[in-house]
Amino acid sequence: MENLSVILLFLFVLFVLLGSGIWVGLALLGVAWFGMTLFTTRPVGDVMLTVIWSSSSSWTLTALPLFIWMGEILFRTRLSEDMFRGLAPWMARLPGGLVHTNIVGCTVFAAVSGSSAATLTTVGKMSIPELRRRNYPETMIIGTLAGAATLGLMIPPSLILIVYGVTMNESISKLFFAGILPGLFLAAMLMAYLAVYSKLSKNWHPDEEPRLTFAQKVANSRFLIPVLILIFVVIGSMYLGFATATEAAAFGVIGSLVLAATQGSLSWKTFAASLMGATRTSAMIALILAGAAFLSLAMGFTGLPRGLADVIANMELTKFELLMVLLVFYIILGMFLDGISSVVLTMAVVEPMILQAGIDVIWFGIFIVVVVEMAQITPPIGFNLFVLQGMTDHEMGFIAKAAFPMFLIMVVMVFVLIFFPELATWLPDNIRQGPG
Repeated sequence: MENLSVILLFLFVLFVLLGSGIWVGLALLGVAWFGMTLFTTRPVGDVMLTVIWSSSSSWTLTALPLFIWMGEILFRTRLSEDMFRGLAPWMARLPGGLVHTNIVGCTVFAAVSGSSAATLTTVGKMSIPELRRRNYPETMIIGTLAGAATLGLMIPPSLILIVYGVTMNESISKLFFAGILPGLFLAAMLMAYLAVYSKLSKNWHPDEEPRLTFAQKVANSRFLIPVLILIFVVIGSMYLGFATATEAAAFGVIGSLVLAATQGSLSWKTFAASLMGATRTSAMIALILAGAAFLSLAMGFTGLPRGLADVIANMELTKFELLMVLLVFYIILGMFLDGISSVVLTMAVVEPMILQAGIDVIWFGIFIVVVVEMAQITPPIGFNLFVLQGMTDHEMGFIAKAAFPMFLIMVVMVFVLIFFPELATWLPDNIRQGPG
């Protein structure tokens, strides 16, 4: 009962601060300050400075701004146009036609971006006008784009996996490898749904695409070569054990700068814009991580995480029951917070629970990412929904309805992960990696 009172007190202060419009990172620092002042006699200022410095000076964390910068550089190149030209000839004959370019394009760009928003914006700018011009159903254009863009959170280099790895002190490389197969499997599920829908829907009347010979398709595929090379450099350097996640991120930045220069789209203006965009996003995430680290310490002094873990242990929930509780919890939380905030805010409480239940920490990272992906397309704070609203001028209700089938597919993906955990654990257990 005492634990419940403390939780409610923490939540009340947090929601008051968030409701006042304060940045999430500052709100977390404020709640932690409140908790330290109320429950301990330690010098709060000294503790806060120490925690912020230690959480911000992690070498592993340097991968984060580098991957963000790489995505920002590519966002400002002609990559999206070239991707559509390279993918379209191969997608046209599939059931579902060129709408598959949304899913495959997001899957490919996710492997060089790491950000759901960057993936959505880049592929959306490429595909929405082209698909509309060919009379594909608007609901499927919007829905597949909203769902597939979330792959930017899972397929490496995933920013949220970096944040999870830093928060849980786990290997970023292992988490990256754990995300590859589930990410590809989820993309395949989205493509399968699209194929079935296109066969059953009475509103599927797109314009016929001109038939191309195999040689013409191969010729168009040359536009995909630069991005495939970049993917190989980033992921392959880790796969072959040549580089850590941080070193692979540095290779990615150099490769994206070379790609932009080769395309003729690298100017001082785009370079400065990409650098400032990466700086703003990195600073925001760093502030959230610092606030979460301080809050974790404050909650640790209260004994709350350990107490909650003991309560759950005493409830004698099975591993499956615990995962179902966490699934519902994160879906509800995701309706009000962005993915990174959801992860760092809860790990102090959730970590002892999953360790007590014997849940693999690497596997749980992928579980968390799938659930956070759902949060990207659930109102009222689904970030992908806001981005799509700005791009298409549709009502939020229309976009949420179009994205709802993708939400259900992600729920199915959660159960696939639970019943086939090797999907997430096989690669990290069987691939040689660089240190870190």
